[in-house]
Amino acid sequence: MQLFETSYKAYRCSRNMPLNCDVLVQTAQQIPGAKFCQECGFPTLLAEKSEIRGTRGTYRIVKFVGTRGMGRLYQAIQAGDNQPCVVKEYLLPSRCFNKAETRQRKDAFKRVAGLLPADGKNQDFRLVSPWEAIADEQGERCYLVTKGALEASPTLARHLAESGPMNAAQVRSVLNQVLQSLQFLHSQKFRLPSGQVQPGLAHGHLTLDSLLISRGGAQFFVYVCDLALWEQLFDPPPAVADEPLPEHDLIALGYVAYFLLTGQLVNPATGGYFDPRDPQQWPAVEPRLQEYLYRLMGLDVPFETAEAARAALLKLPGEEQFAAVSAPVEYDKKDKANLTLFALLAFALLAMIAGLLFIFWPQLERWFPKPPQIDTRVASFAEVSGVPEGTFSYAAERDGTWSYLLQGKPADDQRLVDLLTEPRARVEMRFAPVVSPKIDTESEAVRLVQLIRTDFAITSLTEDLSDELESKPIAIDGLVVYVAFSKKPRNLPNALGGKISLENLQKLYTGKVRNWKDLGGPDLPVRLFAPTEPEAVRMFERLVLGNDPQRVATFRSLATVLPTKETQRLVLPEFDNNRSGIIAFSTLVKAFDQCSGYPLALDQGKGEIQPLVQTDPRFDGRPIHPNVNLCAKAFRLDAGAFTQRRYPLGFPLAVVYPRDNSRPTSGLKFAELLTTRQGQQYLEKLGVVPLPLSNK
Repeated sequence: MQLFETSYKAYRCSRNMPLNCDVLVQTAQQIPGAKFCQECGFPTLLAEKSEIRGTRGTYRIVKFVGTRGMGRLYQAIQAGDNQPCVVKEYLLPSRCFNKAETRQRKDAFKRVAGLLPADGKNQDFRLVSPWEAIADEQGERCYLVTKGALEASPTLARHLAESGPMNAAQVRSVLNQVLQSLQFLHSQKFRLPSGQVQPGLAHGHLTLDSLLISRGGAQFFVYVCDLALWEQLFDPPPAVADEPLPEHDLIALGYVAYFLLTGQLVNPATGGYFDPRDPQQWPAVEPRLQEYLYRLMGLDVPFETAEAARAALLKLPGEEQFAAVSAPVEYDKKDKANLTLFALLAFALLAMIAGLLFIFWPQLERWFPKPPQIDTRVASFAEVSGVPEGTFSYAAERDGTWSYLLQGKPADDQRLVDLLTEPRARVEMRFAPVVSPKIDTESEAVRLVQLIRTDFAITSLTEDLSDELESKPIAIDGLVVYVAFSKKPRNLPNALGGKISLENLQKLYTGKVRNWKDLGGPDLPVRLFAPTEPEAVRMFERLVLGNDPQRVATFRSLATVLPTKETQRLVLPEFDNNRSGIIAFSTLVKAFDQCSGYPLALDQGKGEIQPLVQTDPRFDGRPIHPNVNLCAKAFRLDAGAFTQRRYPLGFPLAVVYPRDNSRPTSGLKFAELLTTRQGQQYLEKLGVVPLPLSNK
């Protein structure tokens, strides 16, 4: 019976393991520079001292370590500072993937390979966090870089092969640590490299090979790696990946624990995997732990969440304590009475404290206000030093946010374009609006900076900058999704509860929902609109459609592209005349000077986030709702929702300039002007979100 089968069936490897067979290693040793195995033609190993260039650094291969999951591991160092790192190499060999599949998976890999908590906090829950994802544009390889040497730690599979089975206490420690990691993974919001925020993720690929063990004396720590989110991208067709679900992670962890107890996967008596459903194939283990594992593997009433599973684990008695805990404990009646009285008094005291806090909590902030955050920003344009004199050029997308801001009048009926040069008569900043013909892959404004045809650029498209460029945020921009703000009782904002989920938004813009009645609204056909601003459309494709080529193509074929003002004039009569229900999106600066479109709150499954809050003194700071009077203009942007990254369609607006010190510093100084207190106030008045003080 063959238990292990290669995924790369198009390559006839005699060892059935083309990622790492001895012939492959021999090829690399005997034929320096060989690209393919001399036996089967599979891509060979990376040569020592070869370099991989990414956007965050260049990495030099030191030696091949081994394979894990769908990739090969190499020890490496980061060129420049010689800091250790680990490179995991993934392959898209030509016999398994056609050119379209290779391009699609490379693009997806760069978007999703890596995750950080969306709140920006550095929380260590033993999740191996990639530093950079790199796709070889010319070849058939992708690379995942992690800092340090943790990624090269042995897996639990290797630990079993070397050390044999774990005892019950060790298995419980593994369960406790991994369940804590899964609880964090399933419940937190994460920001992917694309900028998209995910409200919790399932691992989807939990095995003995995706759990690393780091040993230090008697203690050990277990780390989770190789999420299906990016690992499954390299499964050759026609493999179809199931959607990872949290409950599947729990089942997989149950089997991991069972195999840790058996010490091996294969039962010598049967030649197949050990089967936990057969009582004869269980090692000696305390019955309560066995019952617990039955539930974890889904062979009995399953746990609903990782949190519930961990809570049940922590309630299990220890092996050595089981008898003592199970035996009844006798108390003296007097002791029982004292304990009862003490418990009642403690409960009463806690209840009284809770009641006082409930009554006086609203006053606490007034009585004990938080100390104000110190504003250390430079106060005004005039106080920025070192601004080079002369004429400088910069570019931004035509009809984009910056082009709109530049013509705005934030003070004394003066345009921002004029205010930026005062009081510097010897400084001239010439703005060149450009159009990006290949905006899917590059910003024309950024390209001109690289070609030294302009001094700097202002853009939202900073995701894939080369290491020759630097970006400095000057504000936070975003997208607002809106529908008709009709006075009819049965209008769309009310029918939708003032919100829409990102999932339903995606379904609408990919044609999966074509009538509003399918989302609880009136029986009206859906009409999809997109603005003419290329950057806004590109960010929508990235943040809402996940840069998926099929979704993007469908969206482009279905959506009507129209200037935002024209869409806003059309949206209300279309609905009031019962012709259609338009849904559209625009940048923040285009969402204010109108009241025909209602901006929907976005729901990611953990409560909706509305980008606008009321300014009426009675309701100051509360989100707008479908019954407010938008035409009264009594609202503002919820800056906290954007700066804390709770609103999923926010993104930075940045100045991009060369890192080359031999070139003028006009880009850096321009960014410094806009991040002064004066510059931030101007930008806020014009309709974008200022940067938080902590980022100054």
